[in-house]
Amino acid sequence: MSLSLTFACLWVLIACVTAMFPSKRNHWPAAYVLIATGIPLLGYVTLQHGPWIALLVAAAGCSILRWPVIYMVRWVRGRFSG
Repeated sequence: MSLSLTFACLWVLIACVTAMFPSKRNHWPAAYVLIATGIPLLGYVTLQHGPWIALLVAAAGCSILRWPVIYMVRWVRGRFSG
């Protein structure tokens, strides 16, 4: 397994472990850190394996961070529904 996919699997593992801890702030600080580290990691996966594997990794990231994605989609719809 390449280094980028190893890092992506480690990112998923850290995200799952982080989700198991109770949080009063609904895990948003952890989500910000995961997003900040996941975007460059996705670029690294794209560089090493191409766009199709990167789309699979992005889909895995979106399934883990579904609430930030849902809020972003709602914000974009509200912004452009005019």
